[in-house]
Amino acid sequence: MQVILKTFFLAWLIFFSFIDPSLASNKSVINKKIKNLETKEDISNVVQYPNSTTIDIKARQLLVIDYSTGKILLEKNAHERMPPSSMTKIMTSYIIQEKIKLQEVSLDSEFIVSEKAWRMAGSKSFMPLGEKVRLDDILRGIIIQSGNDACVVAAEGLSGSEEAFVDLMNAKAQEIGMKNTYFVNSNGWPDENHYSTAYDLALLGTLLIKTHPEFYPIYSEKNFTFGKDQNGNPITQGNRNPILYKDLGGDGIKTGYTDLGGYGIIISFIDKNRRYIAVINGLNSMKERADESTKIVQWVQQNFINKKFYSKGDVVGEATVWLGEKDKVALEISEDVVSLALRSNQQNKIDTNIEVTSPLSAPVKAGDVVGKMLITIDGESLETPIIVNESVEKLGIFRQIIAYIASIF
Repeated sequence: MQVILKTFFLAWLIFFSFIDPSLASNKSVINKKIKNLETKEDISNVVQYPNSTTIDIKARQLLVIDYSTGKILLEKNAHERMPPSSMTKIMTSYIIQEKIKLQEVSLDSEFIVSEKAWRMAGSKSFMPLGEKVRLDDILRGIIIQSGNDACVVAAEGLSGSEEAFVDLMNAKAQEIGMKNTYFVNSNGWPDENHYSTAYDLALLGTLLIKTHPEFYPIYSEKNFTFGKDQNGNPITQGNRNPILYKDLGGDGIKTGYTDLGGYGIIISFIDKNRRYIAVINGLNSMKERADESTKIVQWVQQNFINKKFYSKGDVVGEATVWLGEKDKVALEISEDVVSLALRSNQQNKIDTNIEVTSPLSAPVKAGDVVGKMLITIDGESLETPIIVNESVEKLGIFRQIIAYIASIF
């Protein structure tokens, strides 16, 4: 149906181009109309978590995952190549943070703003030409202000040239499994050879939070003041992430926009102590991006819970103790067992299997790991250690002899 509509629409444009040649020559208008058509009609590729509620998706590409397990909750064209636009900057900031952790540079390191960086169009941090800027300000310019100029300053300062820095970006992408991603620049400036996928960007977002937690709070900062206008007044720019301004548990990560790719965003949010990652792309306006983001977060909140199936210290059985002061010892869970679960009755579908070496040989000490519990919850397998909840001393030699003889008869 979508192909038929697009063909008809293109035929209509060609026909009317004879009447109004300016229509045929205005490629941006044609592309935008086709993009709008795709956004409205392409709703057939949505794959949802089993038994979750139905949701209509306007985005051309989408992926929603559970942060802890990587389980896919919602997807649409998640492996389709797309312009990552300013979401590219997540990789740029990731590499900066990695170099800081390796102590190759520090937040106090200073880099000179080249003319190439200063002339960058699009979103800017207003880096001053020829002056030195602290890496702390550059990093915040990239994350909060989405400064294309800040990206180039960082790339040139860290690697000597943007091209060399991009090589690092592509190497890191391959290392972490972003198999369908290729970067041409450090900021997401449009280029036909600069691409990624919703799936790859979700991998990157997850890795960013897990490996650089000390830097992650920057992604939730709502504004940053840097640079001066023509009158010498400080320039304050706000974070473009709409989720940060709503009571939805959002704390990152990055928005993006290009004419070809549309409006996109990678968001991370927490609901009832459980984190989720969503990559959304291919929308027609900032408002549509904000509305779609809100709808997806609310869909997750309505369908999933962070359910505790066992608590640390829960007794799950007992084991025989060979040659111990006590014949039996209680077994307990060593840690909380928490999992993603649907709000529906499916959340109660749980299978457990306890594997413990029995009998245990005395002595045993409280807290000794003596086995494991395998738990399957809605097809997701979890494993948690089983421990003894008290110490049992070994019998004296005389009582050992009596116990051994008794066991024979």
